[in-house]
Amino acid sequence: MVLCSISILLALAADPPPVIGDAHFRVYRADGRPAELDSIVKAARENDVTFLGEIHNDPVAHYLERRLLEGIADEKTTLSLEMFETDVQPVVDEYLAGLINEEHLISAGRAWKAYKTDYRELIEFAKARKLPVLAANAPRRYVNRVSRLGRESLVELPAQAKATLPPLPYAEASADYSAKFTKLMEESRKQAEASKTPVPQGEVNIPRALMAQSLWDAGMAFSIAQHLTRQPGRRVVHVNGGFHTEQHLGTVEHLTRYRPGVKVLVVTMVPAKAFPAFDPATMRDKGDFVIVTDAALSKP
Repeated sequence: MVLCSISILLALAADPPPVIGDAHFRVYRADGRPAELDSIVKAARENDVTFLGEIHNDPVAHYLERRLLEGIADEKTTLSLEMFETDVQPVVDEYLAGLINEEHLISAGRAWKAYKTDYRELIEFAKARKLPVLAANAPRRYVNRVSRLGRESLVELPAQAKATLPPLPYAEASADYSAKFTKLMEESRKQAEASKTPVPQGEVNIPRALMAQSLWDAGMAFSIAQHLTRQPGRRVVHVNGGFHTEQHLGTVEHLTRYRPGVKVLVVTMVPAKAFPAFDPATMRDKGDFVIVTDAALSKP
C-alpha cells in the first residue's frame, strides 16, 4: 500500500505533457509564403494521396496529423500508416471491426513503442468514423534481409512472404534520392565520430542500406497504389517519416511508377530551433506545404 501511494505521488508530481496548439506551428507554402491549415485541407481534397511527413519524436507533428485527418476525412478517405506493416493488415482490420481489443492490436500488430502517445488517436478516429486503415509498410524482417544481403536476396523468399512486398524486383532509388540518402548517412557517421560514439566496423553498408530504404519506399507506395486500384475514387492520407517523401522523392517516386497520373500532395513537418522562422536554405520545396514546428517540444 505504501509503495502504491508513493507511485501515485510520483506520477502526480511528474510534469504534465505540454498542451499543444496553434502557437506551436506555422504553415508555409513550398516557397516560404505563409499559409493556413485550411489551405492544406482544401488541397488534400483535390488530390488522390496526401503524404504527411513527420519527424517521429515530434509531438507537434502528431497533433497536426490528427487535426489534418479530422479536417480532410469524409466517406471516401482512407488512413495509411508507415507504422504498421503489410503482414499485420488482418490484425488492424480486426481491431477496426471491434473483433479484438487494443492490447492485441498492439502486440499482434507489432505497434511502435510510442503508439499510445503518437498514433493511437489516428486509429481511434478512423475506427469511430469507419475509415479503412492501410498497414502500408514492408515487413521489417525483409527490409533487414535486404540491408544484410541485398535486394536480390528477396527472390529466395516463399510466395507467402513475397505477397507482403511490392512486385520484385522493386525499382532502385533515383539519382537525387540516392545522393540525398548517401549525404545523410555520411553526415551521421561524421557526427558519431565527432561525439566519439562507437561505430561498429562494417555494420552499415551504404549501398545495401539504400536498397533497404528503397524497399520501405516501394512497399508503402505499392500498398497505396494497390488500394486505389481496388477501390477507385478513394482518397488516401498517409503518415510517414518525412525523409521518405520530402521534395516528392522516395515513396512519391515509386507511387508515380505504380500509378501514373496519380495526384499527390506532400506536407512536410519540420521541428526547428529557430521556430517559427522559415529557413529557405533548408526548408524550401521540402513539400507543397512545409509546417515549421516548435522544436522545444520534441521528445529526446
